[in-house]
Formats: sequence, structure tokens, C-alpha cells
Amino acid sequence: MMRGKEQQPFRISSGGEVERTRPLKFSFDGKSYTGYQGDTLASALLANGVRLVGRSFKYHRPRGIYSAGPEEPNALVHLRSGGRQEPNTRATQIELFAGLEAKSQNRWPNLRFDLMGVNELASRFLVAGFYYKTFMGLPGWHFYEHFIRKAAGMGAAEHIPDPDTYDNMHGHADIVVIGAGPAGLAAARQAGESGARVFLIDENDRPGGRLRAERETVDGRPAMDWADETVAALESMENVTLLTRTTAFGYYDGDTIGAVERISDHLLAPAPHTVRQRRWLIHAKKVLLATGATERPLVFDGNDRPGIMLAGAARTYANRFAVQAGKQAVIFANSDDGYRTALDLANAGIEVRGVIDPRKGGQSALKSMVTDRGIDILEGAAVVRTHGYLGLAGVDIADLDALRSGAMPEIRNIPCDLLAVGGGWSPNVHLHSHQSGKPVYDPGIAAFVPGASRMNDRSIGAARGRFGLGACLADGFEAGREAAEELGFAVGVAPGTPKTEEPAQGPFMTLWEVPALPGRKGRSFVDLQDDVAASDVELAEREGYVSVEHLKRYTTLGMGTDQGKTSNINGHALLAEARGVDIAAVGTTTFRPPYTPVAIGAFAGRERGRHAHPVRRTPMHDWHLENGAQMIEAGLWMRPQYYLQDGETASRAAMDKAITRETLAVRNAAGISDVSTLGKIDIQGTDAAEFLNRIYINGWKTLPVGKARYGVMLREDGVALDDGTTSRIGENHYFMTTTTAEAGPVMQHLELHLQVHWPDLDVKVSSVTDAWAAMAIAGPNSRAVLSALFPETDFSNDAFPFMGVRDASLGGIPARIFRISFSGEMAYEIAVPADYGRTAWERCIEAGAGHGLLPYGMEALGILRIEKGHVTVSEVDGRHTATDLGFGKMMSSKKRFVGDALATRECMADPSRPRLVGLTPVDGKTKIRAGSVLVADPKTPPPVPKLGHVSSTAYLSPNLGVPLSLGMLKNGPERIGETVWAVFPLRNEAVECRITSPVVYDEEGARLHG
Repeated sequence: MMRGKEQQPFRISSGGEVERTRPLKFSFDGKSYTGYQGDTLASALLANGVRLVGRSFKYHRPRGIYSAGPEEPNALVHLRSGGRQEPNTRATQIELFAGLEAKSQNRWPNLRFDLMGVNELASRFLVAGFYYKTFMGLPGWHFYEHFIRKAAGMGAAEHIPDPDTYDNMHGHADIVVIGAGPAGLAAARQAGESGARVFLIDENDRPGGRLRAERETVDGRPAMDWADETVAALESMENVTLLTRTTAFGYYDGDTIGAVERISDHLLAPAPHTVRQRRWLIHAKKVLLATGATERPLVFDGNDRPGIMLAGAARTYANRFAVQAGKQAVIFANSDDGYRTALDLANAGIEVRGVIDPRKGGQSALKSMVTDRGIDILEGAAVVRTHGYLGLAGVDIADLDALRSGAMPEIRNIPCDLLAVGGGWSPNVHLHSHQSGKPVYDPGIAAFVPGASRMNDRSIGAARGRFGLGACLADGFEAGREAAEELGFAVGVAPGTPKTEEPAQGPFMTLWEVPALPGRKGRSFVDLQDDVAASDVELAEREGYVSVEHLKRYTTLGMGTDQGKTSNINGHALLAEARGVDIAAVGTTTFRPPYTPVAIGAFAGRERGRHAHPVRRTPMHDWHLENGAQMIEAGLWMRPQYYLQDGETASRAAMDKAITRETLAVRNAAGISDVSTLGKIDIQGTDAAEFLNRIYINGWKTLPVGKARYGVMLREDGVALDDGTTSRIGENHYFMTTTTAEAGPVMQHLELHLQVHWPDLDVKVSSVTDAWAAMAIAGPNSRAVLSALFPETDFSNDAFPFMGVRDASLGGIPARIFRISFSGEMAYEIAVPADYGRTAWERCIEAGAGHGLLPYGMEALGILRIEKGHVTVSEVDGRHTATDLGFGKMMSSKKRFVGDALATRECMADPSRPRLVGLTPVDGKTKIRAGSVLVADPKTPPPVPKLGHVSSTAYLSPNLGVPLSLGMLKNGPERIGETVWAVFPLRNEAVECRITSPVVYDEEGARLHG
């Protein structure tokens, strides 16, 4: 058996955080490797000598591990197998576990030999915006689009259901500290000792931040000893919640932090009854952003080869993971960070072959220490070219001033397999920017720092450009103390800031791009993931894309999974140079949540499957099943579609027969329908009439007790929200019904206006949909059925007129009767307490047996309402106004109501808007498919002007003998009698239709009154 060192040839024999007594087997691209507990997938691959891990987005160039954190642009892998597969995961963030399976992406047939690498040969044609310029003007664009999409992209999503469970959690804090580096730990401890409720969030498995990757000291001891002691103190405080493996991905209104806690991602599979991830919404009074900073790359020719990585990442792998990122290293940095890296790599046993420092002169403690180690320093120089293909083989060095003069400089080649680059550090301003905080450019560090905030947040430590350890600690203690004091918590005597040993550093040099060698057309990449080169930025500027937002979308700069963490600042600086302005004038793009990719399952939580769409059954559900009902999902409810009678079996013919039978029963005798699913809202209060007057477009103050009224309500944008009836039960008591689909949204609408806009109104609303069972009895014999059910009630037109409401007793069952019609027939609705629903229904069936009463389902219901032009959610679909739907005359001009201002705007009242019409096929028999597009001539070559669409269809009206439809048609009412075509391209259908009034049955409404 091979020893661990032989298995991991780049593993340092001692040091780091890894547990060498706990080896872990894992695989990458089908090959088995060994790492240790405490590794990430990236560190384990590096320890095993794996340099090539992926291919770039556009050119499929070889890519290696570039960073050690969430900013990683290259090392994206497809993780796990089966239903737990996850594409585009960052190898730098994946904690190693036994049995881990990872595959490289964006390559075929394999990583070393990728046929799509041929794109590199065509790179001169695949510049920024090539897909617009090259293909979209050609005939058959969609033919090319297929292959472009197949060639581009990263990982592929799977269609296998995710077997894991996700959870949601709310937290409430006085102070939320995001980031458990030195500044965050100091702030959390100071705030926690005051007694404030504190949440400390960190995305790593252990607090410490950069302290885990550096050789820092605090009070003469390793800095991580101080960090561990601080964490132990925080864990002992009951008022402090410490969340590790948790990424704060978004900062939202009301100082609400969105975060994802990775409960089981470091395991092969979650333990039984354990969730994979938990999404937190943490509501805070103060937020301290200790989010640290991200190191910037340097832009030079060939800066993307495997073996080139950020200097801070090279230190991280050496110090935290005990891994040599290479055997022979060159460091190229524009600050003393390069000297720090050289010392740490040399201490890790790596041969440092030189430090390339573009600065000239000057002296610092770190520089002297590097010189004392005998490491070569090349001042005033830059890396101008790299060599190698699947891995770095060497770099070319030249004098920077000579390059800038345009002369051919003397070139020195240094063989190496590791190039550590550092262009400075950029504060992570993302969360600060989520709430419209505008970053401000700081020339001292050549980076954007947080500006003024409109929320209760404060950035501390490296997140605001304070990079020294001592400065971070002092900033953290001060911020924690001040936040607690501002919230009224008593803060004791502040301890002195721990002492740190930090060598004085030399000045920082801004370097955005190293000029290419004269006469060489090299490639200097700004965005490694998306293959955006410096030349693409210059081309975009020449073509007029001078805004950073336009640059981003035209070149795809910063649009990858890393969201521009390593590319944005350099790209924006190059745009500024091309425009001849300062980078502060160019600014940054808008940072939006999430900060790093978040699994969709974490947003959904447990609200998936039937937890997202629970099955709702009416109180009469079992009766329906027992009596031949064929059920169908209608929104969240199970409702009868139609009823089969004895001897009938489910078939298309049997369905058509049943639908015809039920429809004719309503028109000729009586039918009963379960309408328990309608939304029901109880409204009470002395201002209830005024409230309804504002909610509905028509007037409500004159509605007498014992009467119902039909109403339409609008959204604030003037678009119809819902229609229904509201009955006045008592002086200050109303009962509202809504459509089934909009029951929830209407309730939210009412509560919003009562709580936010009109809190002064004395009105209380309560959803009582589930409290009542309801049944509609319609047809010419409905009065006879009701008289049999309620013998003590007078149902004559004079005693119980249309839209009348009465309370009664159904054989001891309390009932409320409404004379309301959805079908256009004389009809009544009976509502009883839900527990009595089935009993009341059976009594109705029994009372109607001698009057031809039949139960009818959704299909018959649809035919009946289409015959009468009655709209439902198919027409009230969030796109149409009251006028579009034929309710324009209902809108009161004597009062204000929700949506009235926008409803009367010119564009909303335009008579050419699509309006409600009826449609019948010209041939009297062809069915019109719902969703069809209405056009003047189906033979018109594309693009065909759209005149409207078919919203609802009754494939056959048994009463009229023809198919019927409702639709929305431009200038519809003025075109009645004309013809139009309903086309359905997906099925190659085109039906010529005659335009009719929406009401095609009993247009006078005589049947309504019996």
C-alpha cells in the first residue's frame, strides 16, 4: 500500500488544520484519491497534484484552481450522483467527505482532450457580442442557437427529483454580525457581553476568517488561539447565536438578512430526519458587516493557465491545508502582500524562484525578510507572458517601464509550476449594496469601499478597507460597543485591543493591466470564467458600451457564478482607462442577491409537493366520490368534473354524455353544484360600508341589510383583481365571496389596505372559507326545491327577490340563503357550517328528487357561465381592466376607490384595447382551443399582428348546439358580427370564428327571475 505522502505528493508533512489520522477517499472524474478531514475538495485535489479542473465558458481553455474561497471562477464541479447531483459547485467551498464524487464540467469527451477547445482557433471571431453580430442576422438563427447553447454554459441540471429536505427559520436579533473573522469576532464578543441578542454568521465550518490562512499573532500567541478563546466565550453566552457553514446571501428591507445554513452538505447524505440546508430570515435592529475582502488578480498575457492562482490562496493552501500549490513558485504582486506570500511558501518547502514587484525602490520589513531568505526580487518588472497548456511551465519577465514605452524589452524566463498573483484587495461591499448603498472609490487601496447606507448597517474591518489585523480588531470592538450602546444596552469597560505584530509595509501600486509585448497578439483575461479579455472591454467601449451595466451584458463580464468577485474592478478600471476618465466616474455594477448561488430547495423549504400545493377537499368530497364524480384539481381544491351514473364507465363518450346531461338539467329542471371552494370573508365594523366603498369600483353605502351586490375590485395599477358578491348581513356586518382562485390574494389585498393604508378604519376581516360549506341550486325548478327544503320561507319574487339574503334553518341546521345566479337561471346558494355540509347536501338531493335535480360538475359549470358571458380567472388574469371585461359602466365617478387613478389613464381606457367578446366557429362545429391567438389572417407571414386571444372554451353548448368561446379582442365590442381567426401554432390549428356578444343565451335575462 502506498503511504499518504506518496498518495498526496504535494502534502506538507506537518502543520495546517487537516487531521492526518482521518483519511478520506473521494473521486474526481472517476479516479480515486485520498484527502484528509479538514480539506476542501480543492485542497485535496492540489495535494494529489491535480492542476487541471475545468474548462472556460467560451473558449474551453484549460482552467485550474484559482482561489480558496467563494470567489472561485474556475474550479466548478458537478457534485454527487443520483437525485443529489448539483452542478456548478465551487471546489474551494466543498468540505471533503468520504465517498465524495465530483466531475469536471463543460468538456467533451474528457477534461484533458476537449473537442470544444477548437473554439480557441476561432477566438478572433468570438469576441464580445459575437452572437449578435455573427448569427442573429443569418437565416435560420434558431439552427445556430441550438449549437451555441450546447457549446457554451457550465454544468447541466438534472431532472431527477431531489430526495433531500430543506427548512426555513426566522431569527430575531438586536445585532447581526456577518463574518467571523477578527473584526466580526471582536464585534460579536463586545456586543454579546452587553446582553444584546447577537447572531454571528460565517460561511466557513469554523470561525476565524483569514486568521486561519495567515501566520498572525495576537498577544504573542498564534492568532487562532485568540479566535478559539473568543468563540468559546461566545458559545457560553445564551444571548448569542453562532451560525457556521452559513452564508448571508442577501440584505433586504427592514434590516432583514437572508442566509443559508448548510446543515448536511459536508456529509455524503443527510442523517435520517435531518434537513440538507436551512434558510434563515433574520430580523435585526443593527447589522455589522464584517465580510472581509477579496484579492484581485493581475491582468497580463496568459494569466489564465492552470498553476496560476491568487497569492492569498497560495498562502491559504500552505498554512491552513498544509498543501503546496506547486513545487517551484514565482510571486507577482503590486504590494508587500507578495513578500508575505513568498515567506509563507518558502516556509512550506516550496522553492520560491522570484518575487516580481512592479514597484521600484523603497524598503520594508517584509522585503528585508525576503532578501534575508535569499529569494530573488525583480523590481520594476512584470510578468509579460506565461508558458504551458494543461499546466504552467514558466513565465517571462520584463521591465515594466520599457513595456510602457513601446520598446521591445529584455525578457527573462523563469521555469515554474506555480505563479501566485496579487493585485490588491477589494472590500466585499455586496451586502452593503443590496440595499442601495453606493460604494465609493478609495484610491489609497484602488478599490471601492462602502458609502453612505440607508439601512442600519455598518461595515467593519477589511470590509471597509482596514486590512491590518490590529485595525480590524480595533474596528470590531468599537463597532460592537457602539451598536450595543445605541440600542440601550449597558456596555462595561472596553478591554484594550489585543496586541499584534505587523511589519510596516511599503506603498501600494495601482496596476490594472500589463501591456502586451510589442507585436504580440496575446490574451490578457479579466474574467477567467467567461473568457472576457481586456481587448473585449476595449472593443465594447469603442462600440459605445460606456456604462458598466452595458459592459457587463455585452461582454458577460461578471455574469458567471462568481458574480464578478475577481473580475469586476479590473474590468471597470480598464473601461475607465478606455474612456479617459477616473474609475470613480465609471462606478460599479449593481450588486444583487444572492451573494453566492443558493439551491432553489433552500428557498422553497418544506413547501414542496403537497406541502406547497396541499389537497383541499370540500365537506361533500366523499359523497361526490360515492356518486360517480370524476374529480379534477381546480386550483388547490379537488372538485367534481362531471358525474357518471350507474352502468357508465369513464370514457370520452361517457364524459360528453354526462356533461350534456348536467348542462340540460340546469337549463330545463334543476342542478346542484358544490361551491364550497369560493372564497368567503367575514367583514365587520362601523366603517365596513366605507371600506367596501373604497375596495370596490361601485357604490356600497346604500346596500340595505338582507341584500347582496355584485362588485369588482381593482389592483392599485387599475387592473381587475377579482369579482364576486358581498351581502349585508347586519348593520355593520358583511359577507364577501370571491372566486376560488383569488380567495387568498383578495384576503391579502384587504389586509394590506386595512393595515397599511387605512389603519384608522374600524373594520375587521377574517377568512371563513373553510368554515362554510356551500351549494348552488339552479334551474327553473330551483324555487320548488328550495320551498321543499325551507317550508317556512316564502320564495316568491316579492318576498325573496333576486340578490336577496336570508338566514333560515334547514331541519335544525343553521343556514344562510342567497338568491344569486352564476348560470343565468333562477338560482340560490345555501351556506351551512362546514361540519353539516354533507348532511345539508344530501337533504338537497332528496328534496330535489321529484324536480329533476342532478348534481353538476366543473365542465357543465363552465358551459353555463360561457353561455352567459360570465368571467372567471381565465378572463380576470391580471392583464385587463374593468372596462376591458365589460364593467366600465360600474365604475363610480362619485367616489374614490382602489385603482381609480390608473384605471382612467389614457392607455388603460383606450377603446382599442382587447375587450371581452364571444366567439363561435363559422362552420358551427370546429372546436376553438383555449389559448389560441386571434389574428386577422393566419396566412400572413411572420410577424403576425396579434389581435387578442381565446380565454375560455366550451367545446359544445348542448343548448345552442355549437362550440362557444370567450376571448379578449382589440376593439371587440365594435367588431361584433365580423370574423376573426383563432390560431394555435403548436398544433397547427386555425379556426375561423364569428365575433358575438359575450352573452349568447337568454340575452334579456328573463330566466333569472323565473
